[in-house]
Amino acid sequence: MSEAVSRRSAMRLLAAAGTAGTALGAAACAPEVPPGAAAPRAPAAAPPAEAKGAARIDALLERLTLDEKTALLHGARDPAPLGQAGYVPGVPRLGIPALRLADGPAGVRVAEPATALPAPVLLASAFDPALAREYGRVLGREGRALGQDVLLGPMANLIRTPYAGRNFETFAEDPTLTADLVGELVRGIQDEGLIATVKHFALNNQEHGRDTVDVIAAEQTLHETELRGFEAAVAAGAGAVMGAYNKVNGVHACESKPLLDELLRGSWGFDGWVMSDRDATHSTVAAIGAGLDMEMPAGTHFGAPLREAVRGGSVPEAAVDLAVHRILTTLDRFGLLAARPAARPPRDAAAGARTARKVATAGAVLLRNEHGTLPLTGAAARSIAVIGPTGQVPFVGGGGSAQVVPDGATAPLTAIRRRAGNGASVHYALGEDVYGRPLPPNLLTPAAALDERTVAPGQVWSHEGEFRLTADDEWTLLVHYTGKRPVVRLDGQDLFPVRQGVAEYFAGGLLGSAPDGMSVRRRTLALKAGAHRLAVTAEGGQKGQRFRLRHTTGAIRAADLAEAVRTAKSARSVVLFAYEDATEGRDRTSLALPGGQERLIEAVAAANPRTTVVLNTSSSTTMPWLPRTGAVLQMYYPGQEGGGATADLLFGDVDPGGRLTQTFPADERATPVGGDPLRYPGVSGRQEYSEGVHVGHRWYDAQRVAPLFPFGHGLSYTTWHYEKLTVRPGRAGLRVEFTVRNTGRRKGTEVAQVYVGPAPELELDQPVRALAGYWRLVLAPGEAQRVTVDLGARALSSWDPEQHAWVLGSGRREVFVGRSSRELPLRSKVVVTSR
Repeated sequence: MSEAVSRRSAMRLLAAAGTAGTALGAAACAPEVPPGAAAPRAPAAAPPAEAKGAARIDALLERLTLDEKTALLHGARDPAPLGQAGYVPGVPRLGIPALRLADGPAGVRVAEPATALPAPVLLASAFDPALAREYGRVLGREGRALGQDVLLGPMANLIRTPYAGRNFETFAEDPTLTADLVGELVRGIQDEGLIATVKHFALNNQEHGRDTVDVIAAEQTLHETELRGFEAAVAAGAGAVMGAYNKVNGVHACESKPLLDELLRGSWGFDGWVMSDRDATHSTVAAIGAGLDMEMPAGTHFGAPLREAVRGGSVPEAAVDLAVHRILTTLDRFGLLAARPAARPPRDAAAGARTARKVATAGAVLLRNEHGTLPLTGAAARSIAVIGPTGQVPFVGGGGSAQVVPDGATAPLTAIRRRAGNGASVHYALGEDVYGRPLPPNLLTPAAALDERTVAPGQVWSHEGEFRLTADDEWTLLVHYTGKRPVVRLDGQDLFPVRQGVAEYFAGGLLGSAPDGMSVRRRTLALKAGAHRLAVTAEGGQKGQRFRLRHTTGAIRAADLAEAVRTAKSARSVVLFAYEDATEGRDRTSLALPGGQERLIEAVAAANPRTTVVLNTSSSTTMPWLPRTGAVLQMYYPGQEGGGATADLLFGDVDPGGRLTQTFPADERATPVGGDPLRYPGVSGRQEYSEGVHVGHRWYDAQRVAPLFPFGHGLSYTTWHYEKLTVRPGRAGLRVEFTVRNTGRRKGTEVAQVYVGPAPELELDQPVRALAGYWRLVLAPGEAQRVTVDLGARALSSWDPEQHAWVLGSGRREVFVGRSSRELPLRSKVVVTSR
């Protein structure tokens, strides 16, 4: 099985041998052997633990049958499911355990409660790798406690387009920041004994056409942007990698030899296993030949077809052995093949909640704050209007595979009332109804009550009636249900047909279910005056079900808006919660807030200029209403502790220390992919990353486009001053030193950022400025700190596609320091030399 020893394993063995040789050579004080005497035989050195493990795995492989080997290479049905994403049966007779694999970018997604952490994009906004490791440890401990062995996370894809439906699950538009955080998150997960799976390798940066789109990217583009996070995960020791759905340069990612074999294993030395995303395997021979080890969630290609391919000679059994060896080696590394595996820890829900709150406050970004709107103090803190549906219903997380069952979540309204105290007046107005009102009992002829109906097991309930509108109106009809979705037809049209693929199951983290847990689907239609026929059929199924049909109308929306304006006028301060519900399975169609929220913000802010808008959104948002507002606080999807964290920030108990990890555009047509369908979403199934190395803020700088809010932007409740920049050669790079001073009257958190300009001597495409380093610090009023940021060679290098390697950008380089990619008060020039 020498062919199964990976490059990294070989390097470790060589390093161990080198260390042993050095140790023996250092034993100069050993007594000499008397002349003529036989030299004593040195005791046999114990083989390295890794060598013992390799021998044990080789022995296991020899005892496995072909059927048992292939059973380890694909998912199967779990005989005792825990609600996780995947299951791989083990081989009990040989002590190979079954594996359970759970989704988990923002918490362990099983059927039982788990800590619902803030979305990774909120974690990233803290610019704090140590916090990322703590976040990872929560995932790792809870995954082990909840019976899982493998976590399907973190997601290392970049935020390339603000439309992507899963931007909240990843970190940033910037490759340097992404790499730093992904590496530490992997370490944190695996510190606790859970195997981390970095995903989706590679270029899975949108949901639109993700199963089929062919993503074309040049070699330099790949290495300088998308691949950085995956490379960092491998360097951190990630146990597994998940292949993406899409094609990369003409070949499905899960059967791409250049990606899986040459780059991942050959160049980076990855020694874990590669699994496919769910149903992302498209072949047997090509996939296993390219380096795919495991098909999920079943054995369509790696079950019987793989065994037949081996027996028929189109796949050598050595290829199967190699895949099994990679899996078993990883299991052994994590102690899963031990005779007595480590006991699973108990859940520590309190510790998880503390980290969730810490992350939510650390990553919150204060985008705007005019006329001292925040923090809420004095009279402003004693008379508050809370407006918006997510003020009353906590928006915990996005939809799709990132959704978890939280232990509980406090509504922001409750947290604000608690923090404001008994002497304060805190009133609430809905503003916009996202779950609908009951239909009037006498709406239909013949009449029928369509709210809170119960259908017994095995029964079918149906009703058809007519209603009449006296004027044209826009209606939203909503069905809430607990079993099979009822069929609702309006004028013969099925309002809620079964959707294709994941769209049927992933309906959003807020809008997809009602506060009581019932599933929700909605449909908005323009209805003409006159008669309409409504028909409803609901099946009880095996367990029976409850359902309700609800609606909103133009009159309801107008009344809700009027109530919100009245409530805003009667209060000293307004906190208006706005949302955008993103989910796996679909991209956004607009960067504007959905529904009537823009109109709501405009009206409320006009009634009370001390209006703070709290954004529970997945990614960047356009804000035509911005000038009317007093403050804007970006909270993304803040997890189960988001209500309390939001109150902490609003009242100034903590300083908002988050900074944007993605640029917010002033116009959604002016983005790195805006106005070019070949860049996004693709044309005829083909997409080109023609922006090259100019991702995110780099594109805005190159095109001289003014954003609404730049990358790295974030305000504080205090003020900051930067001074005394020095830049000099350091260890394998540059040492950047500067002083940051808190010039305000409050303790605050700052994220100092260092950018570097292009190398004039390097004839490669380079960014105008690239993030090279950063430092998060907390200072008391008047306190100053001398900050040192060391920039390694990678931060000063570009990928040369002719040399297929990183090359140092030597020559005179400019270094910039400041608070965001567009606020850089300090700059200096330095000569970078090759050594």
